[in-house]
Amino acid sequence: MVQQHRIDGVVRFYNFLSEDVSFLGEVLAGLSKPQKTLPPDYFYDARGRALFEQLCEQPEYYCARAELAIMREHAAAMATLLGPDCQLIEFGGGSGEKSRILIERLRPLLYVPLERTFESMRADATGLAQAFPWLNISGVCADYTKSWTMPEFVGVPIRKKAVYLPALAIGQVTPPQALGLLQLVRRMVGAGGTLLAGVEMKTDKQVLEAAYNDVAGATAAFNLNLLARINRELGADFQLRRFRHRAHYDESRDLIEMNLESLATQLVHIDGERIAFRQGETVLTGIACSYSVEQFRDLAQQAGFAPAEAWADPAGLFSVQGMVAV
Repeated sequence: MVQQHRIDGVVRFYNFLSEDVSFLGEVLAGLSKPQKTLPPDYFYDARGRALFEQLCEQPEYYCARAELAIMREHAAAMATLLGPDCQLIEFGGGSGEKSRILIERLRPLLYVPLERTFESMRADATGLAQAFPWLNISGVCADYTKSWTMPEFVGVPIRKKAVYLPALAIGQVTPPQALGLLQLVRRMVGAGGTLLAGVEMKTDKQVLEAAYNDVAGATAAFNLNLLARINRELGADFQLRRFRHRAHYDESRDLIEMNLESLATQLVHIDGERIAFRQGETVLTGIACSYSVEQFRDLAQQAGFAPAEAWADPAGLFSVQGMVAV
């Protein structure tokens, strides 16, 4: 009798970030702008992840629940569209249940979580390796908003490439930036490759604003944790009680803006630098863009994709759209 041995997958990590890219550098650069900004990539430390999970449970924040419900109901059809023996590349994630549903159904030969912060990428990839011991994982850290080329991974017989863009990846950039992102995805997958994209749908302004201003204050805690993280890791002295969370719908740009507003004229110290804040001055920490099905299809077609499938929740607040590169 021949004894059967389980073959575990191989897990590797790659860091393609420039050496001059750092948490400190990006924070200081963002706070030096006329319109102060903080990079949303740094929301997701351990505390931030826990707070985001709490946010997803709030009744007003429908996005995550809708995307997850669609993935659960239609995972088999999505796997059929993406195809067997594929390399699955996921932008900006890999820790959530949506990723696990897709991986379990698709069983890709190689999974590539692609993120812009090394700590998040490594944590996500490690968690998935524990959940799926058979899975080959190549975790990649890179700034995919800039000119960049995905390396080729040898040793796995890939038939084609597929990309999963969860809503957090496609929604946190402006439409022109989203077009650039989709063009990058088209270059990655090549002709015949596939794309699965989570898209927040256009809806009533009050519904959108409520989603980012929940009554329980989960979004506010999540947003303010970014300042707490800067204090913890960079030795800054932000007084969190002197800032408040603000999110509003910008009708001129057709998107939600998430900000932290200074409640007083104050100075904050970070690594020997002094950052001045005026009372009422805001720090932009993120945006959330929504699209109609037609608007997103138009962007994807400009990038070189043809629409194949679209799945939506019953309320029409969210869709997951499948595309094929032409």
